[in-house]
Amino acid sequence: MKTYSWFIILVLALVCSSCAWLGWGEEEEMNKSANLLLSEGTSSFRSGDYKSAVRAYTDLKDWYPFSQYAILAELKIADAHYELEEYEEAIFAYEDFEKMHPKNEAIPYVIYKTGLCWFDQIGTVDRDSTPARKSLEVFTRLTDQYPDSKFSSMAENNKKVCLENLAGHELYVADFYLKTKKYLAALKRYEYLAQNFPRTKQAKEALTKIPECKKHLDEEKIEN
Repeated sequence: MKTYSWFIILVLALVCSSCAWLGWGEEEEMNKSANLLLSEGTSSFRSGDYKSAVRAYTDLKDWYPFSQYAILAELKIADAHYELEEYEEAIFAYEDFEKMHPKNEAIPYVIYKTGLCWFDQIGTVDRDSTPARKSLEVFTRLTDQYPDSKFSSMAENNKKVCLENLAGHELYVADFYLKTKKYLAALKRYEYLAQNFPRTKQAKEALTKIPECKKHLDEEKIEN
């Protein structure tokens, strides 16, 4: 009798393991309601567990694409990637949201966060200026399209930082050319800086160095 009981237990164990192996256990996961997935995602996000939040929101979006919460899930996925400093994924998610829901009331926020993804990657003036240029473009589009949005007001301060960084980069490159006696290249950089970033302190410095470049160029002409 004991042998028979152990046989039954063994069969049941094999059946349960087979169910899991065949993916039947996943059905229980998929039985989670949209409300439950939203709750899990929100709880994970608030506690700083952004990877779990991405999983919950992704399941919500994929399993319930017509749910009233699906659009919110799309946005929170982008937010979670941003918090994880996964900027490439966040930018893709924000831009996809804007493309899919261009009339949504959250669009000013979405554009602002897209700009922040670039803004947070800005380095020193001797580094690649792409993040500053990209963030300035995004923030400018925001302030132009939604001038009355609170996010436009927030973006104005960031635009100033971008301009200072871009101007600083131009000055850094121009100074390098000047030090290496590439006077024509330096002159063009200083003039570009003065014309395109006229309200920056770097532009004022560039204006003081333009005569020096021209003087050296004139001297080179005489020598030749």
